[in-house]
Amino acid sequence: MGSARGDYSSLSSMDVDKAEFFAAFGRSINDLILRNRLSLDRKRWRHAAGPGVPSDSFVPHYTARKRWVDGTPEYSLHICGLRKLFPDALFIHIFRDVSSVVRSMLHFHNVSGQTLVANVDEAYGYWLRTVNNCVLAEQAYGPSVVFRIRHSDLVDAPEKTLRSVFSFLNEPFAPECLEPLAQRINSSNVPADFDIDEREIDPMLTQQATQLCREVENSPQPPEASLAAIQKLEKAFDKRVQFIADLPMEYHRAKARAARLAKEIEKKSAIILQMRARRKPSAWVRALFRASPKVVNDKAKG
Repeated sequence: MGSARGDYSSLSSMDVDKAEFFAAFGRSINDLILRNRLSLDRKRWRHAAGPGVPSDSFVPHYTARKRWVDGTPEYSLHICGLRKLFPDALFIHIFRDVSSVVRSMLHFHNVSGQTLVANVDEAYGYWLRTVNNCVLAEQAYGPSVVFRIRHSDLVDAPEKTLRSVFSFLNEPFAPECLEPLAQRINSSNVPADFDIDEREIDPMLTQQATQLCREVENSPQPPEASLAAIQKLEKAFDKRVQFIADLPMEYHRAKARAARLAKEIEKKSAIILQMRARRKPSAWVRALFRASPKVVNDKAKG
């Protein structure tokens, strides 16, 4: 919004372009995380050590080079924005076949009590959106920025797979990184006899997902970056930014419209009350004429 009106906007008048703007935010977030990571390490240590170990036993360990890693499935939908915030960031696309993901998402509530998706179609649709975006990012930025590994390889051959990841990151391999893989977390542990009700499935959706899964499974990553793919990601990102920028305006418009409707309702309610008040005498007269002759005569005598 600060650059939407050219030289009439403060950022544009200072020649601050989008890349510089987003990178400045990214540096601030990076510094914030690194400054406060000690608190996270201390909490994790306390949880593992238990209440009987004194707090002064905690000793932080840091290497000369500092990295932080965060893995959230929703990041698949925001790779372009994350790339702008962190221009030097590297992305690892952990690809998993669609049927395993759908089964896991549908069964997750049986383990955690939390529902990830409402139905089968929603699970297939989620997989399609995230994987499509990851594949597009692979095409856009190339193998030097986005590195694809298979979830099955991470499970079946963890050391070989992690060595390839460390090579991609240009970091020496650390055997200690294999230790967390010995215990699975956030897993729904789908039993072998867990079946998906095919009557709930949109055949077009499953066909698209199955086809994309087969293509990714059987094809390597693109060997170089694609300008066309970058432009596609940029266009989608700009559209999302514009939508968010328009939200305050839309909110105020909706709020003003709601206020106008409330006033109209108030006026019409007042009119209805007045009309009802006027109808009361006439209703009494109609009731009088509908009465029997004897009642009328009695009232007349009175």
